[in-house]
Amino acid sequence: MANNTRPETMARITTPELAQAFIDEQLAQLRAQIGEKKVLLALSGGVDSSVVAALLIRAVGKQLTCVHVNHGLLRKGEPEQVIEVFRNQMNANLVYVDAVDRFLDKLAGVEEPERKRKIIGAEFIRVFEEEARKLDGIEFLAQGTIYPDILESGPVKAHHNVGGLPEDLQFELVEPLKFLYKDEVRVVGHELGLPDNMVYRQPFPGPGLGVRCVGAITRDRLEAVRESDAILREEFAKNGLAGKVWQYFTVVPDFKSTGITDGKRTYAWPVVIRAVNTVDAVTAEVAELPFPLLQHITERITHEVKGVNRVLWDITPKPSATIEWE
Repeated sequence: MANNTRPETMARITTPELAQAFIDEQLAQLRAQIGEKKVLLALSGGVDSSVVAALLIRAVGKQLTCVHVNHGLLRKGEPEQVIEVFRNQMNANLVYVDAVDRFLDKLAGVEEPERKRKIIGAEFIRVFEEEARKLDGIEFLAQGTIYPDILESGPVKAHHNVGGLPEDLQFELVEPLKFLYKDEVRVVGHELGLPDNMVYRQPFPGPGLGVRCVGAITRDRLEAVRESDAILREEFAKNGLAGKVWQYFTVVPDFKSTGITDGKRTYAWPVVIRAVNTVDAVTAEVAELPFPLLQHITERITHEVKGVNRVLWDITPKPSATIEWE
């Protein structure tokens, strides 16, 4: 069994020079491990899988096949960015799977958060398996495992949902980041030339926006989450908060209230703004936001997002609340 303990002599990767040394070492190791064979990667567009993809593209080029599954629960523009960066800019062998209807049909009417998570995870495995079976000669499975994953949940990065593939798909694992912490992965990703908004992407739950569309997911309410989240991220970037607040997002719960829009009475959803700072995600404090900015964001969301007539600000720390709502 492979050693999954970070070497005591391994220096923390904090500079471009150390990142380049790591990249050079990994390129040599990847070429030695993979040789002339083929490797498969589930590319979510998150920092871990993106850095693994960039490393493998440099190491073995077209021997790598990246599979990007769009389950309809990604943030606005993310599937398009994956295609632009990896297929158009890096010339990767990228398989794009539009599985939006498939996932949302499976999730229709499901309210309980854990059931939603299980459906999303299981369906991802099925889609990925189907794509894997279409490809000939794949012998390696690359994963964005990082060191905290090993410390917390063993060697398989379960939240990438590829650990449950059927036993007959006997892939050998390729895990070039397994001794790195998240901050080190970001330094490496920056050195590899990935865009900053991909390298410094916020923590994003495995089920995506599915846990921010509280209750049973509907397409219109999911779109309200996606659009309001995009506005929030845009305004935080404009106002210099993108790198100062650890995580920020919107939630749209499954209830409505009365309101007035353009002089007409409405019965529509609220959007909840959540913005927190934390060191370890075990506890979290609410980020202090300028009230004029909150007013401006409220104005934009209530006028630009269909089906919304209120904006709320969640000011509850962890504990007693969790960071996510589901």
